[in-house]
Amino acid sequence: MQLGQPSRTALATAYARAYHQVATEPRIFTDPLAIRIAGITPDQLADLETATLQDEIDMRRRRRLFLAARARFAEDTVAEAVAAGTRQVVILGAGLDTFAYRNPHPDVRVFEVDHPDTQEWKRQRLDAAGIELPASLTFAPVDFECQTLAAGLAAAEFDRSRPAVFVWLGVIMYLTRDTILDTLRFVAGQATPVRLVFDYLYPASAATPEELDQRTVRADLVASIGEPWLSFFTADDIANILREMGFDRVDDRDAPNLIAGYLGIEPRQGSTAPPHVLCATRTA
Repeated sequence: MQLGQPSRTALATAYARAYHQVATEPRIFTDPLAIRIAGITPDQLADLETATLQDEIDMRRRRRLFLAARARFAEDTVAEAVAAGTRQVVILGAGLDTFAYRNPHPDVRVFEVDHPDTQEWKRQRLDAAGIELPASLTFAPVDFECQTLAAGLAAAEFDRSRPAVFVWLGVIMYLTRDTILDTLRFVAGQATPVRLVFDYLYPASAATPEELDQRTVRADLVASIGEPWLSFFTADDIANILREMGFDRVDDRDAPNLIAGYLGIEPRQGSTAPPHVLCATRTA
């Protein structure tokens, strides 16, 4: 993202999540605050999502379904952790995520970590939408590339000695590998059991020619707004890294299988390098 500016990809994700609430497509994830925080009407959302060629419309629909599925996967993971006794949730790179404002667990404390510029922008949008800040929410402004997560969370009175769930969606592809590894080490050092949900992109070399064309369009777009993709992993790469850091369980899903599982259908075939989302757990 550009210094002094909120994340534009965070806004694009919020628009996609909001349109999923009203689009004529199978509902995977329900978020009653998504349209309000997006700040535009359903008709405006529809214009943004459909005013293009059919191939682009289809690609946007697949992306929306993945964004919805990864959000549901994350919140299902949080619910499982809370049922097992965890009372801290950390949303890393929160963007316009609304979990903290819909949090169904009154005794669970939520920490939203994000770049200071994006976090201030979000607070303005929350105020404009009339969405109240719950007492269970704590903001932790952190620039991942020049500040430590440890310092930011310590200032927010996050408890390292108690279990936690970390949710890190739509972020690591924009970070350097060293920053990603440092963050993974921090999470791995949390009191157990600790769970981490995040998504990642495969290297372009693994894509089919059709996928490569689509990836190139998307990569060029995010780069043009100052938020280029920097880091990529394969499932084997990331699993090895996580296990070396002490995580003993890795549940990795690619986009077609994740979406199909929620819809009760057969996964879409032909994709060799779709986005992935995973839950890594360290229990000891």
